Formats: sequence, structure tokens, C-alpha cells
Amino acid sequence: MTTSRPAFRAGLFAALPIVLGYAPIAFSFGVAATRAGLTGAEAVMLSVVIYAGASQFLALALVTSGAPALVAAFTLIAMNVRHVLYGPALMRQAGSGASRRHAWAWAWGLTDEVFGQALGALARGQRFSESYMFGLGLAAYMAWIGGTAAGAWAGGGALDRWPAVSAGLGFMLTALFLALLLSVLSRATLRPVAVAALACTAGSLALSPAWGILAGMLGGALAGLLRR
Repeated sequence: MTTSRPAFRAGLFAALPIVLGYAPIAFSFGVAATRAGLTGAEAVMLSVVIYAGASQFLALALVTSGAPALVAAFTLIAMNVRHVLYGPALMRQAGSGASRRHAWAWAWGLTDEVFGQALGALARGQRFSESYMFGLGLAAYMAWIGGTAAGAWAGGGALDRWPAVSAGLGFMLTALFLALLLSVLSRATLRPVAVAALACTAGSLALSPAWGILAGMLGGALAGLLRR
């Protein structure tokens, strides 16, 4: 992570695994959205404005099932509140000398996978660069929007002839994030990760996936704090 254009290109290149994971999932979302009755423009707009990955499938289910707007909004906020911690965590890892001038802009692109990739780069000794973050986030964002547009254009029946492919697409996002998690896993992070996994599993089984995510986030953060 150096500066300016080389760092931006490095961010674009580093986003390639994310792009390969996002495009087919976003395609699946575009297909699901048109199958649920949304127009192609509405499906793409959901990805442009919300940009919440797997949560968009939940948003689609809530909207099409007639759930009240406040219920849908609070459910999505609960599932994605963890993103509030990503920026501070990155800046803490980057050190006090890292630039924060344009954090308000590149922080928009901090999805789970982008955060994992950036944190992994810092863990491997690379210097923090806002240009790198812009390249990393922009490539992932464009892949998600482009995949949604392609799925919406293909139509609601695009995956009906390949049920195995349709089933496999649902796991690709999870597999991508697990791969990024393994890239930063070490003896120092093993305990917080294990606690987060157990808390997430317990919360999901006892309450719901949204509460499970919150429990995992809080459990992992508390384990890391106690370790310090």
C-alpha cells in the first residue's frame, strides 16, 4: 500500500477474489428480485443504495411478504450494525499516522469481505493507503452492481434449469468470507474468533440469525478486550 495510482491499482487487483465471489451472488439476487416482481431498475437500485450483500435477500423477502416498513428497517439495521466497527478497527490496525482525510468516502465500501481483505493486508505488513481502499472498495461495489444488473436482465427464470448452480450460489459469499478470515487467523486472534463463532451459533439457534450476528460481534469484541 504505497500512494496514489499504484496503490489504487493494487487495491483493484487485491479485490479480484471478492469480485469473483460477488458477481455470481449478485446475479442470483438480480434473478430473485425479478422473480419476486421487481423491475430490473428496482433490483439494481436496491444494490446501489443498500449494498448489503446477503441482507438484500432478506430485505427482498421482507418487502415481498408485506412486512411493515419499520420491522424491515430495524431487522436490516440489526444485521448490519457490525459495519460501524469496521472503520475504527482498520484505523487502529493502521496506526496513528494513517490518513483519515477521505474516510467518509471509502468507508462506504467496507463490506465484510472488503474489511477482511484490508485487515489481512495490514496484518501482512503492508502500509495503509486510502487509494488502496478506494480501489478495493470500488471494484467490489461495481462487481455487485454489475452482477445484479446481469441477473435482472436475465430474468426470474434464469436459474430454473440449473438447480444445483442455484443452490451453490447461496454458499459462495459465506465461503469467500471464511477464506478471508483464515488469512488473518493467528494464535492471537484464535480465542476471539472462537468465542464469536460460538456466540453467533448460540444466538442464531436460540433467537434468529440477526441476533446471532449481534451476539457473535459482541462476544468476539469482549473476548478480545479481556485478552488485552
